[in-house]
Amino acid sequence: MSMILFACVVRVRDGLPLSASTDFHHNQDFLECRKRLKTLSLILTQFPGRGTAEGHDLSIHFDSSGAIACMGICSRSYPATMAFCFLEALRWEFTASYDSTSIGLASRPYAFLKFDSVIQKVKWHFNYASSSQLKNHLEKIQEELMLQPPLVLRLEDTEVMNGLRNNHAPVQVEYAPNYRMQPVTALGILSLILNIMCAALNLIRGIHLAEHSFQCYLYLFYSSTRLLKVAIILFSICLCNIYLHGLRNLWQILFHIGVAFLSSYQILTRQLRDRVLDTGV
Repeated sequence: MSMILFACVVRVRDGLPLSASTDFHHNQDFLECRKRLKTLSLILTQFPGRGTAEGHDLSIHFDSSGAIACMGICSRSYPATMAFCFLEALRWEFTASYDSTSIGLASRPYAFLKFDSVIQKVKWHFNYASSSQLKNHLEKIQEELMLQPPLVLRLEDTEVMNGLRNNHAPVQVEYAPNYRMQPVTALGILSLILNIMCAALNLIRGIHLAEHSFQCYLYLFYSSTRLLKVAIILFSICLCNIYLHGLRNLWQILFHIGVAFLSSYQILTRQLRDRVLDTGV
């Protein structure tokens, strides 16, 4: 009896099965055809929208459009026009039930398994409906198939495609050479010791340099503090001198302040010079 045996909806970009009819056929030819269908679903991006993989007793039909593809296993005697009409009706039902966002975000197989009830209803309708009931749909599909005939493959070709999926040749496994570490020679040990000694000397020099720099910075800070004290004392004396002599001229006041500043600068310069001569900083 010519009929539709199995149908499924897959995502085109990666072949992820979204939903399928829960049909249990233990026929060996059917189980083998199911394996070929899975292989074919992974390479749908390489084929046009419609195609058929013909076997001895069974055939696989697929109709891909947009993000999804509907695939079915039918008996060889089932008309191709009826099969593509069934797949198109199935695709319209699925796109009406689920939007493109939920289809793109699906991460696990058979995420829309509840759609099986719709698949069973549409499949029963095409298995047992007469051609007169599907006349309008069949005429439309026949015109499309005449303008764009479907791709025809042999079911055996899908086995070869499984090894050449995505146009990649089978990977040949090659063993890497086995490298062994060589023992360290006496020259290598001597080089290691010299490197360690040089590193230790550089470390000691760095510590002494840091200590010397710290002492210089500490002395400069101490000298700056003393300069501030001297400047405060000199400015205090300058203000007292202005108050006692009753200076009212602006130029006289600025003159005494300048004298105080130059005196403090000379004291600090003399101290720094003595420090350089004593310590060699």
